Amino acid sequence: MASFWQKFAFTAAACLLALNLRAEPVELIFVGDIMLDDGPGRLIGRGGDPLLPFSAILKDADYRIANLECPIAESGRALDNKHYTFRAKPRVLPVLQGRFDAVGLANNHVGDYGREAFLETLHHLDNAGIARFGAGRNLTKAHQPLWINRKGLKIAVLAYNEFKPRHFEAGPDWPGVAWSEDAEVISDIRAAKAAGADLVIPFMHWGWEREAKPSERQHTLARRMIDEGAALVVGSHPHVTQGAETYQGKPIVYSLGNFVFDGFEEPRAKIGWLLKVNLDKSGVVFWETREARIDDDGTPHPASGRFTPCGKGGDDLVSSCQNP
Repeated sequence: MASFWQKFAFTAAACLLALNLRAEPVELIFVGDIMLDDGPGRLIGRGGDPLLPFSAILKDADYRIANLECPIAESGRALDNKHYTFRAKPRVLPVLQGRFDAVGLANNHVGDYGREAFLETLHHLDNAGIARFGAGRNLTKAHQPLWINRKGLKIAVLAYNEFKPRHFEAGPDWPGVAWSEDAEVISDIRAAKAAGADLVIPFMHWGWEREAKPSERQHTLARRMIDEGAALVVGSHPHVTQGAETYQGKPIVYSLGNFVFDGFEEPRAKIGWLLKVNLDKSGVVFWETREARIDDDGTPHPASGRFTPCGKGGDDLVSSCQNP
């Protein structure tokens, strides 16, 4: 028969677990593609700020993450075999500082000006105090998670690119991005959980450009990642939003679309989503998207009154919430 002290210890442990699960949620923000060359870069050069319209929304979150769709450098040379190449000047860094805590670099444009510009980008981000993930000085560093520790919650965010060209993939002793090989993605999710992650979030750069619906490949991989323990899945790259769904009660937001980007004529490429997600140790508590309308300079503006996907953890279906 259990002693009084054994029963007391068990009860105390159960109460502590319940308190941890009911702790104040951590609020993360994800946005899609941020490209600070061309129109946004010129706007910044004139003293403008493409993130100003969303500054209040960004400020309220515990942690903010974006996909940085360009190197930030003075060095390097544009790759000859790419139709579009981007490179932002280091003067754009103050616009990111204080707005985003981390940027994902697993995409098809961070290597547009070669390895020299890529390494300069890492240097600038480090000096600016902006965390980076999904790419690095070698294969091991490219696959390391972004670790977020907030309010007693330990979150690992992983990032991968699967849009060609693949030649900028990191290798054993050369810099580049983390490529989305299924076996490596699954291995990284398992390793993050083994390292103590309460929650794991893959941030994918995938899908076909300008396709409004996710591909079967995206469906299959998203479900497999959740089967392996991902708390939710977030995507970018297609330059348009691609809808959202739930699987096993966990949200999949296939593409957030553009956030800061110019040069698109199609109206749907000028609409992006900001994703807000509240998390505790049980997983997703609540999530919602906010619509961004992007002007000709590439600046996003909150679109009040619009209905966009949202939901609670454990929901079988995605709901629709009106943007404030």
